[in-house]
Amino acid sequence: MRGGRRLDVLGAVLATAALAGLAYGLSDAPAVAFAGAVLLAVFVLVEVRVARAPLIPPRLVRARPIWLGNIAMLLAGACLNPMWYFLTLSLQHVLGYGPLQTGLAFLPHTLLTMLVGLRLTPWLMRRADDRVLIVAGALIGAAGFWWQSRIAPGQDYLTAIAGPAVLISLGGGLLNTPLTVTVTSGVAAADAGAASGLMNTAKQIGGALGLAALVALTAGQDGERAGPARAPELATGYGQAFATIAVVLAAVALLAAALPRRRDASQVPPRQSGGLAT
Repeated sequence: MRGGRRLDVLGAVLATAALAGLAYGLSDAPAVAFAGAVLLAVFVLVEVRVARAPLIPPRLVRARPIWLGNIAMLLAGACLNPMWYFLTLSLQHVLGYGPLQTGLAFLPHTLLTMLVGLRLTPWLMRRADDRVLIVAGALIGAAGFWWQSRIAPGQDYLTAIAGPAVLISLGGGLLNTPLTVTVTSGVAAADAGAASGLMNTAKQIGGALGLAALVALTAGQDGERAGPARAPELATGYGQAFATIAVVLAAVALLAAALPRRRDASQVPPRQSGGLAT
């Protein structure tokens, strides 16, 4: 028993160190990222070959909705969570908004996402297949981020922020709940906790890895020396981040198209918030 507990602790330590190394290494330390990848491989080996009670039962990840859905969840997290960072920088350093204006500018994202997640998405999930909603949400969100990537100094709020916010919020609200249902439904009761934990880990580590990768992509565009003269340069860097997010969301749509169908309406939660949660 003690040996099994030691292996459980070892697996937790390996997973934590591997993910931390990947997140840190992606920003500006390739050697650390490589070490993280090696530790992740060791974690998988320990879980599959050695651990008596693995943190993630191998039988769980053999199911297509689980492994494919969690890859989509990780990529979605890598898009929807880091967007707040780049939107904040864009509002302040490209459009010249102050802190209060920046906070108020986020209201459309929050209100629309709540409206879509609480009202529209559960209604649609009783009438359309989950993967259709995931694909539609990912593509609508991708269109919104592509529009957002065109941000430039001197634009008005409606064109620069509110317009893209409608598509981003609609896409995120449609995407999140059916994807959550997909990766947690049809799981045996004994594996329900592991499936839920895997989903939350995929979402959170996706946000961390996505932010690290996007910050590396836009290196030097952090706004530390921001000013009107640098606004066009910063807009270009932030636009690259938003365009990359759009491409990744398009990849999520492709992955979602390969998910299995779900026709059991009883699995649909009556009220779910969806979308842009961190």
